[in-house]
Amino acid sequence: MPVTYSKTLFLLNKYSYSASSKRTHKKRALSEIKKLASQTIWYGVPTIASRFLGYLMNLSLPLFFAQPSVTADLTQIYAMIPFLNVLFTYGLETAYFRFSKEEDPQKLYSTLSLSLIGSTILFTGIILLFSNQMIGWSNLESHPEYIYWMIAIIFFDSISTLAFARLRQENKPRKYAVVRLSSVLVNFLSVLFFLGIIPKYVTNHPASDLSFFTNNGIGIGYYLLGNLAGSILTFILLFKEFKQISFQFNPAIWKKVLNYSYPLIIVGMGGMVNDMLSRLIYQHVVDLPVEEAKHELGIFGNIYRLAVLITILIQAFRMAAEPFFFKQSAEEHAQKIYARVMKFFVITCCYMFLFISLFIEIFAWFFNAINKPLWTEGLYIVPLLALGNIFLGIYYNLSIWYKLTDKNRMGAYITIAGALITIGLNIVLIPTLHYLGAAIATFTCYFFMMTISYWMGQKFYPVPYATKKIIAYLVIICLLYAIHKLILFFIPQLWVGILTGLVFIGLFSWLILWAEKKEFQRIPFLNKIISK
Repeated sequence: MPVTYSKTLFLLNKYSYSASSKRTHKKRALSEIKKLASQTIWYGVPTIASRFLGYLMNLSLPLFFAQPSVTADLTQIYAMIPFLNVLFTYGLETAYFRFSKEEDPQKLYSTLSLSLIGSTILFTGIILLFSNQMIGWSNLESHPEYIYWMIAIIFFDSISTLAFARLRQENKPRKYAVVRLSSVLVNFLSVLFFLGIIPKYVTNHPASDLSFFTNNGIGIGYYLLGNLAGSILTFILLFKEFKQISFQFNPAIWKKVLNYSYPLIIVGMGGMVNDMLSRLIYQHVVDLPVEEAKHELGIFGNIYRLAVLITILIQAFRMAAEPFFFKQSAEEHAQKIYARVMKFFVITCCYMFLFISLFIEIFAWFFNAINKPLWTEGLYIVPLLALGNIFLGIYYNLSIWYKLTDKNRMGAYITIAGALITIGLNIVLIPTLHYLGAAIATFTCYFFMMTISYWMGQKFYPVPYATKKIIAYLVIICLLYAIHKLILFFIPQLWVGILTGLVFIGLFSWLILWAEKKEFQRIPFLNKIISK
């Protein structure tokens, strides 16, 4: 009898300890996810503001310019910038997070900063040397100054990269937000002033000296000049971080970092191929006269940005998630935290998709209302692009497996494969399907990268993702969009589209609250709603 009692007591204590441990883990995991969400908001505010103001500026293009072809050169420039940013920064940002715990922080920061400044000056000189070739290839003979302004933007943005990374590593999201927002505000106000206020004033006062700004032929180039002004302001506001750079270059640290980061150049370049290639080569691939090709490129560049909400979320999430994932890697239940983060991330992306796809008719109504129907061309591909961007966001979540296991080469291989798919499909599909061909290429590439990364990640660094739920949520939002389009096919009224869109978002919200009831019950505010 005593033996039985002792054994029972032991089992009860063991069960109690196990249950307590699980509760503690869940509370800790939820706390960490809340912290990640908070930091995502802080890092996301400037990103959201940047994208939103950029989209407002983009949305204002039909107000400033009657023909979409006028914006083609700007689209071309902004397709080139991300490629050069990858080359100029060569993975140092991610490497800084990776080695910040292993190496002396000051030595690491100084070594990488000196490397970045030196290489930026070198790369800038090389690009200036071949600037004429770049002008010819990108069909910018009428505006060669765009290339030089672009180089200046990349110069200041690249030098600021590690200063921003230091703010993120030291958990200073407020300063990060202030600097980013200041840059964006200067950009926005510059465009508003030079393309909105001054032209209107000169129209009413043609003898004014301000007519110089409307007669100098810059036109849409003020977008680039505004961007350049914002980049220079960023450089100035980060002066304190630059002062922390000491002239102590450590070759051993530098060699170790480069060995880690060079595959990230391939990953980054491949990522840019997948994201930007369609706009970069559109004029060269589509079988149309130059002006018609510029017309389609201008429209396609505008359409692509309509998926801006999902892209905003992805960028904001990456800003906070990369240092977060590395810090969490030492925790006992890190994989479970990663799995929960993924699930909440996908749910958020699903809402973004629904808002974009169910209310796309509002954009069409706006362009028609301002008597610019040409800008409504191609809106039908926006949901496909948005869904493809969800796959990209999932891939970024999944990619933590090769970053944590130091298998960056595997990430490079995945990205190269995706880039080959993008290149092949763009070349084959754009000549015949135009916008749709580019959208199919983007969708297919990101779906492939997401799928192969999940399969390989489960092999090398298994994470218990809620795969069935995630797939179910993605299928449901696609079905809701399909039903919405079917309803509008029979009743093509704007108010019907808005009403059904709101109803479907409400239905999806009810489904999420039901399916994630246990998760949301841990959040006091949502627990009250669920209880009611």
